[in-house]
Formats: sequence, structure tokens, C-alpha cells
Amino acid sequence: MTQGFMPPLPGIGPGSQPEEAALDYLPMPSGMSTFQPSFPEVEDPERIRATLDTLSALADRAAEWTPEGGNLVVELPSLDAENRKALADALGEGEVAIKVGGKDAVEIQESVFAGLWRVTSRDVDHASGSVQEHIEIGVVPLAVVQCRQQRIFCPPEAGQGVVNGPFIVSELIERCEERVPGGEPYAINLSLLPHTPEDLAYLDEALGRGEVTILSRGYGNCRIDSTALDHVWRVRYFNSQDSLILDVIEVSDVPEVACAAAEDIADSVIRLKQVVEAMA
Repeated sequence: MTQGFMPPLPGIGPGSQPEEAALDYLPMPSGMSTFQPSFPEVEDPERIRATLDTLSALADRAAEWTPEGGNLVVELPSLDAENRKALADALGEGEVAIKVGGKDAVEIQESVFAGLWRVTSRDVDHASGSVQEHIEIGVVPLAVVQCRQQRIFCPPEAGQGVVNGPFIVSELIERCEERVPGGEPYAINLSLLPHTPEDLAYLDEALGRGEVTILSRGYGNCRIDSTALDHVWRVRYFNSQDSLILDVIEVSDVPEVACAAAEDIADSVIRLKQVVEAMA
């Protein structure tokens, strides 16, 4: 495959929305996503031969992926406008959108092929703000796993009305110290745990916000935020009226709701090949 970076594809994922519609301000997703392949209509398939070759190469690379081998990165070739649109239409938008803030400002959109992620980063040190883009194949993009907090965690003093907040924070710190990479997640369900409004305010202040925001519609409307504690995530589920229905604090590498399964990636290989055959 020709190496290089592809300009943002119209119509999907990172770069497809105006600047003010940053991920932090996106409306919560609605409904559960299902696989709906898109077959771009073209009079002459040879005009999108570069797109077909790119999709075939993605299928071949995805077939090589194994959980033990880790993520695979596929650089995208330079394409003309027609092929960029055809590739965008074929990849579509999947269940998960991610923003990793900070200096490198990485935006990620899962395609309709689970486990195939479109990763876009902007060179903020470069005057042109050039965009770099690639497809990453794996359970979750490396940018999410590798993001670490740079500040020292220091919980505030408990004020009046705070009852369980400090104990929850202490429990989280202990679980973080005991955590084994790849181990079973540990969750505290705030929706079931007795607490006061002051407890929630204390937890918001103590945990703070990290640099990763994930929106998922795979299991309903879900927003996941990293916190000031590495490997501690705030996982919130919303109903169709955007009302909070489940509030969980989880200690894990990355919450499972944001991850693709190995079986999903294997299935994506089959679906990719079917799409290529239908478009050819």
C-alpha cells in the first residue's frame, strides 16, 4: 500500500464537524448502533480502484491481528476527492467516538467495522496545523491506553454534608495500587450506593477530569471520562431524554463498553471483504 496521510474524509468521524462542535460538546448518541454497510454508487468501479485496494488491504491487515500481537496501524494513501468520499462512505461511523485532549489532540472515530478505528491527530506545533491520519486495528486505540495524568492527585478536604465521598476515594486509591494490568475491572455503582449531593460534588472535585472522553451508543447512551487518577473512569449512562440513569466509577485499563471484542474484529474482516466484493 502507498504510505502517506490522507486529508480528512468528508462525512464521517474526526474533522467532519465544524470546529465548535468538539467532542466534549457533542450531544449524547441515540439508540443502539447496528452494522449497516454502505455501498457507494459509482458508474465505473475502476474510478474507485484506489478505495477498493485500500479496503482490501485493511481486510488483510485485520486478518493478521491477534490479541497477543497488539494493535496494527495502517497508513492511508493519498486519494482524490472521489475516492476519499467512497472510502468515507464505506467506513461509515461506528458505535464509539473518542477525544484524547492535551498537546497532541487526538480524535478517534470507530468505523462500522468494529475494531477498525480512524485516528486523526493535529500537529499543534506546526504553523499549518497539519492533520495526520491512520487506521488502527485493535480492541481500543493506543492513544487511549497510553494517556496518563501529569498532575499529582490530591483530594480536597471534606466539607459539611460529605459522608461517603472520602471513603470512596480511599477505596479507589487502594484499588489502583492493587491493580494488575489486564486484570478484572472494579466498579463502584454510585446509583446504588447511599450518598448525599455533597458527596457527589466532593467526588467531582476530587476525581476531576482527565484528557480522555468517550461517547458510546453500543449499550445505550454512554459517556466515559477519564479522571485525575490513572485507570479510574467515570462511566455514565443516559436515557433517550439525556437523563442520567446509571453512574459508575470504574478501575480498569479501559471500560469494556468502549472496547471492541476479538470476535468483532474477526467479523469485521468478513464484512470488509463483502463490501469490497459488492463495490467491485
